[in-house]
Amino acid sequence: MAASGSCSGSGRRPESGSESKSPQLQQAGGRRRRGPGALATAYLVLYNVVMTAGWLVIAVGLVRAYLATGSYHKLYHSIEKPLKFFQTGALLEIVHCAIGIVPSSVVLTAFQIMSRVFLTWGIAHSVKEVQSEDSILLFVVAWTITEIIRYSFYTFSLLNHLPYFIKWARYTLFIILYPMGVTGEMLTMYAALPFVKRSGLFSISLPNKYNFSFDYYTFLILVMLTYIPSFPQLYFHMLHQRRKVLSVTEEHKKSE
Repeated sequence: MAASGSCSGSGRRPESGSESKSPQLQQAGGRRRRGPGALATAYLVLYNVVMTAGWLVIAVGLVRAYLATGSYHKLYHSIEKPLKFFQTGALLEIVHCAIGIVPSSVVLTAFQIMSRVFLTWGIAHSVKEVQSEDSILLFVVAWTITEIIRYSFYTFSLLNHLPYFIKWARYTLFIILYPMGVTGEMLTMYAALPFVKRSGLFSISLPNKYNFSFDYYTFLILVMLTYIPSFPQLYFHMLHQRRKVLSVTEEHKKSE
């Protein structure tokens, strides 16, 4: 599921709620663990700044296209190229986790990033008929706002100057954006089903020399079914994180 409140890290601290500690020192199982070195930190800052700027370009593109046409229909075409580029660029987050410069789960990060890449290339790009669907705009807008906040959060965290507003937005706006994104994703996949079935897109039928078959239509249905258990689980996890992180921040403010 392409969670709009993605937990995958890109050079950020573990979300313990502590803002007084440097991102260079992490708590891991009761032991202090060093974060990325100076060179890795500089790279991560640059990466997150570029990704923030990229998603701002997408946001501006959406607004300009709407002002030019006066309609929200078919806005996807105005931001298709930058969306593909920057969403695919998020694959580097998996590499960051794998090589250890970001202390996040490789599996969880890969799941979240790959699900969005799948929506971008496996649905929006491959099934042209859904590009004019209103539902595609739902998840594009949700992703755009989420990613601007997320990468800004990572950047300021690395610089040890995280504004409270960015932190609050990171742990609050998902309440609306996550259901909005999930709704758009599911409706778009549902809209793609008849076109996939009719065209046999990405499907492999028997007989063939590998004795292997694959039905993309059935695969999409199975993907949609995974949203049923995973959405509430991830959503309530993020609500728990919000209470923990923001409550610690409030306590820290009072202690000052």
